[in-house]
Amino acid sequence: MADVAFIGLGVMGYPMAGHLARAGHRVTVWNRTRAKAERWQADHGGRVAASPREAAAAAEFVFTCVGDDPDLRAVVLGEDGILAGLRPGAVWGDHTTASADIARELHAACRERGAGFIDAPVSGGQVGAEKGTLTIMCGGEEADFARLEPVMRAYGRSVTLMGGPGSGQLTKMVNQIAIAGLLQGLAEAIEFARRAGLDTDRVYEVISKGAAQSWQMDNRWHTMVRGEFDFGFAVDWMRKDLRIALEEARRNGTPLPVTALVDQFYRLIQQLGGGRWDTSSLVELLRVRGERP
Repeated sequence: MADVAFIGLGVMGYPMAGHLARAGHRVTVWNRTRAKAERWQADHGGRVAASPREAAAAAEFVFTCVGDDPDLRAVVLGEDGILAGLRPGAVWGDHTTASADIARELHAACRERGAGFIDAPVSGGQVGAEKGTLTIMCGGEEADFARLEPVMRAYGRSVTLMGGPGSGQLTKMVNQIAIAGLLQGLAEAIEFARRAGLDTDRVYEVISKGAAQSWQMDNRWHTMVRGEFDFGFAVDWMRKDLRIALEEARRNGTPLPVTALVDQFYRLIQQLGGGRWDTSSLVELLRVRGERP
């Protein structure tokens, strides 16, 4: 068992840190809103730190799960940031979906301090975090990964080193590119079935047994048909992830026409007031467009 710090107790971080505590690790948490950290402590025990620096100073392993590059810098830099407290020999795993550039930057900063860094974005959403069945895609050095991987198994069903620093973030971009196109196709299929007068439940039962089957189909088809989107992975966060992917694609010269189009569809969902809706809400845009006089 180890001394672990977890920084960022959002819808993902809160249950992930809970799995670490249940696994027997001694967990120190920090959150921008202290009340949430205290609520986590009431649920799981452990300790609440006054700053990211204090949390990191107490830990052999540090984990972060925040929003974006600027949020990451806010908890990393300055006299109260993680880097100011990070121990030599510690390993830091960052579960934020962020840019590959900041992953490489933080890896270099940790190396200067004699510590390790693994960029480790996750896939599986809030349900995966709560069940401890996340897919974790990692970038960094093998020795650091070998130390961190058994700890991440507390909430990761699949934990894989993809390559050097930044490789985890690049793999997460691939994941989001694939999901964006898949969800748009699923939305169009559902709306086509509805307008064709088909029994959508029966359509699902048939096509989910064939080549069209996917996790998104199995977990989102019925809620999309019912127009239920108040759960899951928010459109606002998906747009952030797609922005990162599109920026990286511009740098490496990859054409992403479908991804760019779906990103704009999500922009329209935001304009409908659906920024916090699940990403499967793309089907609602088709309905609104189709039913508008």
